[in-house]
This record gives sequence, structure tokens and C-alpha cells, in this order.
Amino acid sequence: MDEAWIRAAEAFVRELFSGNAGGHDVEHTLRVFRNAMRLADTEPGCDRTVVALGALLHDADDHKLFHTEGNANARAFLASHQVPGDMVERIVDVINGVSFSQNQGRTPATLEGRIVQDADRLDAMGAVGIARTFAFGGEHGRGMEESLRHFDEKLLRLKALMNTPAGRKMAEGRHAFMEAFLQEYAAETEEA
Repeated sequence: MDEAWIRAAEAFVRELFSGNAGGHDVEHTLRVFRNAMRLADTEPGCDRTVVALGALLHDADDHKLFHTEGNANARAFLASHQVPGDMVERIVDVINGVSFSQNQGRTPATLEGRIVQDADRLDAMGAVGIARTFAFGGEHGRGMEESLRHFDEKLLRLKALMNTPAGRKMAEGRHAFMEAFLQEYAAETEEA
């Protein structure tokens, strides 16, 4: 794994996401990176450099945040660090396979893509996923009840969509935590 590229990508996303606090911030990106590397540790046949750079750059051109085309931000970073063209295309393929909304029902063709997709989905689950849901909702003027609909629309579906054995195992506890949260929320709002 090329550590210089990884450190440079981390610095790039810190700058790119500075000032963003709506759930797609640098902390989200770094959690996805750490999740991806944990999952990569369980998949010895994967290209760890592609996983790492795909995870770090997975939101660099997210349509909710940027008005870029053709993965312009990710490609510019990769070109500026002389990443070989064939590896750039593999990384871009990983990036393009991550989005839940844009990849409904599609599983990435590569192991690296499946790992990064799982890593991103794990960050949408559990305590962090709950916090991100309300941070994003608040940033976009959504009330609590509207934000709660996101659980049925996406979050509670993620456990069944995990690609890797380690991802499925990690998703179990996070899914159970979300279910417990929703039960507690319902109980508390019925009391009020």
C-alpha cells in the first residue's frame, strides 16, 4: 500500500470537506476509511491501495455536495499524485459503486468495491448513523419525524445488503442498536 498517497488523500479530503458538518464531513470519510481497512484485513485478495483511496475519495464528487462531473475532484487528486491510469479507473469504479441512492440493488463487481460499499453503509448504521441522520436532516430543514422516515427508507435495509462476511457481522450490532433506538423513541413520544 502506498502510504504517501494515503496521507495525501487524507489531507486532500480534510481540505475538501472543511466546514461541512452535515454528516458527509471529513470525520465520516475517515470512519469509512477505517471501516474499509478493517474489512480489507479480512479479505486477503483485495488491493489495499485501491480500497484505501476509494474509501478516502468516495464522497469527493458526491452529487449532494459538489457539482462536478466524471469524478473530477477524485481524478484531479489522483492525477496530481501520478497514480497510474489503470489504478485511477479501478478507484473511480469503486467510488461510483458506493452510493446507496444511485446504486439501488446493484452490488459492485469488484471485491474492493464491495468492501468500500460495506464500509460506507456501516457508517450509516448504529449510533453514528442515527446521529448523521439527524445532523443531515437538521441541515436540510427536516424535522425529527421526517428524519425518522429515513430509517425505513434506507437504514433498516442496510443489514441485508452487506456484501462481505465481516461487513455482515459488523452490521448486526449496529442494526440492533437502531431498532432499540426506534423502540425507545416510540415509547418516549407516546408518553409525552
